Amino acid sequence: MKIHEYQCKEILRKCGVTVPRGNPAFSVDEAVRVAEKLGSLVFVVKAQIHAGGRGKGGGIKIAQSLEQVREYSSQILGMQLKTHQTSPEGKKVNRLLIEEGADIKKELYVALVIDRISQKVVLMASSEGGIDIEEVAEKTPGLIYRVTVNPLTGLTDADIDEIAKKIGLPDISLIQARANLHGLYRAFWETDASIAEINPLILTADEKVMALDAKFNFDANALFRQPEIVAYRDLDEEDTSEIEASKFDLAYISLDGNIGCLVNGAGLAMATMDTIKLFGGEPANFLDVGGGATTEQVTEAFKLMLKNPNLRTILVNIFGGIMRCDVIAEGIISASKAVHLQVPLVVRMKGTNETLGQQMLTHSGLPIISADSMEEAAQKAVAAAAGK
Repeated sequence: MKIHEYQCKEILRKCGVTVPRGNPAFSVDEAVRVAEKLGSLVFVVKAQIHAGGRGKGGGIKIAQSLEQVREYSSQILGMQLKTHQTSPEGKKVNRLLIEEGADIKKELYVALVIDRISQKVVLMASSEGGIDIEEVAEKTPGLIYRVTVNPLTGLTDADIDEIAKKIGLPDISLIQARANLHGLYRAFWETDASIAEINPLILTADEKVMALDAKFNFDANALFRQPEIVAYRDLDEEDTSEIEASKFDLAYISLDGNIGCLVNGAGLAMATMDTIKLFGGEPANFLDVGGGATTEQVTEAFKLMLKNPNLRTILVNIFGGIMRCDVIAEGIISASKAVHLQVPLVVRMKGTNETLGQQMLTHSGLPIISADSMEEAAQKAVAAAAGK
């Protein structure tokens, strides 16, 4: 789950991280009122969408007066903001963040992420923060420094001092750096975040340390114990199909292809999409029905895939371990009839009760294309999508 920048800063502020004064605005008039209350000489008008690269896309403007706040707010609010992290259509801007300006001496980068290999939290930092951090990571990875955090002690002053020296923070700013990074770690840990990023973390002209921008992602599996984070959810920023899928406990992500995928298990789902790509096809979605899917869930999965106007075929790839193949076969038959399936359906099933499941499909009267291996299933799905 993602949240907006101003929401991230609310979390950081509560944890003792220094952030600019500012407030969200949902209309041009409200943006001007926020600026009036700030009383700053310089204002920053920032589009609030769940994507990076807003500045390069025209979603961040520096205003020198209230009149410019109104002008830039009018331009940004309601625009379709396109960045390297959005779809080609971009995202509509429905809310703004109006902040006081900052006197920036140096832009840095800090982030806390989970290292899946060591199963520990890692503090990452660079002296080259700002809008080109991804290019820094790609071309000069040596400028990104890492410290693995001991889960028993948490982030220590020694960890912070080590990183601070590497990214060039002056000694006079070290106490503030400690306060800000301890606050970042607390925010990361207490909210069950999967990433907490400050880019840029700035050093001001008077040597103060401040979080100028922030990004948080949260572990969806932990949201049941994070009601305050769930309250931040902005459904306007999420795909409608993915929202619908979550109501039925389906893991669904929309993609740009034309071959729908219904698979049990995230690993098998990824492998299925890779195999489709290998044979020249394009998956239309990631869809994991899990190990205990019901007939209702399979039916809803079919409905979700069929909402995609580009869908040309559906590939069902099932390994019957916890989930029995005959149960999936029953779900496929019921779903196909319920939605009056009009696109080719390729099915590959292996595992528990696979013979029974295959017999049920054979005698269903449905025009199902059977496959014995994942390779064969992908090839047949790609051919069906191409009309062959």
